[in-house]
Amino acid sequence: MAIRSAQVAFLLALFACSSSLTSAFGVSSSSGATSLALGSADKNRPVSKVTALLKDMLKQLEKEAEEDEEIYDKMACWCETNDKEKTQSVKDAQARIEDLTTQIEELTANSAQVDTELKNYEGELASDQKALDKSTALWQKQTSESNEEEKDLLGSISALKAAITILKKHQGSSLLQLRSSRRSTVASALRSALDKHAELIEGSLTPSQHRSALSFLQADGDYFDAEPTFKQSYAPQSGEIFGILTQMLENFEANLAATVKEGKANNQAYADLKGAKMTQITSEKDQVDAKTQQLADTNEKLAQAKEDLADTKASLAKDEEFLAMLKEKCSMTDSEWNERQKTRQQEMEAVSKALAVLSGDDAHDLFTKTFNPSLLQTASRGSSKAQAS
Repeated sequence: MAIRSAQVAFLLALFACSSSLTSAFGVSSSSGATSLALGSADKNRPVSKVTALLKDMLKQLEKEAEEDEEIYDKMACWCETNDKEKTQSVKDAQARIEDLTTQIEELTANSAQVDTELKNYEGELASDQKALDKSTALWQKQTSESNEEEKDLLGSISALKAAITILKKHQGSSLLQLRSSRRSTVASALRSALDKHAELIEGSLTPSQHRSALSFLQADGDYFDAEPTFKQSYAPQSGEIFGILTQMLENFEANLAATVKEGKANNQAYADLKGAKMTQITSEKDQVDAKTQQLADTNEKLAQAKEDLADTKASLAKDEEFLAMLKEKCSMTDSEWNERQKTRQQEMEAVSKALAVLSGDDAHDLFTKTFNPSLLQTASRGSSKAQAS
């Protein structure tokens, strides 16, 4: 384009000189018209060649202008499309970052709240489980003691019944009339009852009955086999011992019934307590499981949101970098296009002016008289050398 501009400038300068010569020699339009008419048949005259050259140059300029405009339109479309897309992408990323930031704050707060609730449920669960374990241990201890007491009472009651059965047959008679084995049975039942259930007996026997029982038990093995002494003559009769044993039996049976009833009440109370606690514990376990899952889900969402935020920020940075590059490149393309348009317009105007000058009758006549072909050839060779270089 620079070479072509030089050629156009050269021609314009040449035509300017030709105009000056026209004025100097006083060549008229009529004489020029006569010369043009005389040489109109000569198609190879220099002015025709120059005119053809300028017309080709003008067509080339117009063709290049069309091609350049087509390329520029595509580039402008690319710039507009990408600018619009990336600008929207940047806005979307900024909005996404704002949403993710808010979401992360909410999830962080929610995670802390759920974690606190989970710890509270775990504390309640541990407390209720500990209370249940303590109640179970106490119930087991009470049950064991109650069973042991029942076992002892049943054994004592059975022994007392056996002793009473023996004494029933000898009521009103002396214990001396009992055989040794039966006396031993009665004594063993009485001694076992006094040893194992002293507290029960203490409130149920009168002091006199208690002394009679001890007197019976303290006798030597041959006490009833020897002749009765004065002291032995006051030994308890079978009826008195029978009454003592019967009273003890009634007391033991009543106490056994109370123990069994109390045991049943304790069992029912423990069952009710255990049922209530198990309901609480089951509910608390469900809450712990639910809160544990909720906390895991919340933390997973939180981690995903943080990852999305990092990715979105990275994507935004790339989009902003690309958009800045795009604006710079497209702005430079616009500047270069405008500059080419301006230069090409000037060239086309110059060529059009040159054609207008050459189309006049005076220019034809003057150019025929004053044109030096070697000058144009020299300029053409210089132009060719410049193009080749």
